[in-house]
Amino acid sequence: MSDFNKLAQAVFQGDLKGVKALTQELLDGGAKADDIINQGLIGGMDIVAPKFKAGEMFVPEVLRAAKALGCGMELLKPMLGAGEGSGLKKLATVVIGTVAGDLHDIGKNLVILILESASFHVIDLGVDVSPQKFVEAIKEHKPQFVGLAALLTTTMMAMKETVDAIQAAGLRDQVKILIGGAPISQEFADEIRADAYCADAIVTKEIATQMSA
Repeated sequence: MSDFNKLAQAVFQGDLKGVKALTQELLDGGAKADDIINQGLIGGMDIVAPKFKAGEMFVPEVLRAAKALGCGMELLKPMLGAGEGSGLKKLATVVIGTVAGDLHDIGKNLVILILESASFHVIDLGVDVSPQKFVEAIKEHKPQFVGLAALLTTTMMAMKETVDAIQAAGLRDQVKILIGGAPISQEFADEIRADAYCADAIVTKEIATQMSA
């Protein structure tokens, strides 16, 4: 088994210490940051994704794998954004938050970890984010994507209010709006004129990657 495969397995198993140690070993051995990320760290999440979709892994295990990935990313951050030599380009910028009235953030945080692992630049607005705060963030950061999360049926309408506020501010054509969360469906996404319904973090990454192409 190659060192990259060992790292991928450590991510898959949620082995935080193992991921740190193997990432450091690869760095010390002269491996490039983008190879470590793509073949090792993201390679591990590529094992997780189909198992999660098939119901063979559950959210706590996926979160632990994502956290393990984050441990490796922390070691690599000094090499990223160095331009030359890093070999990594950010795909796009995503502004994300849990909508007004909703304080849940586990799903949102998992989406952030997965997107960052796939080289997206993510701005996390946190929870209970008002429509106006989303509008201000779009003006400030000029993202390509806006992610809206909700876990409560009572806060679903805050998603619609946020989309309406973005439209009213004249910014709707500048961003793709991705929505997700337990009560959300494709029908609801169509109803509020979001660009995509994202069933889970892996799907969010896949849709955002396709839309960035």
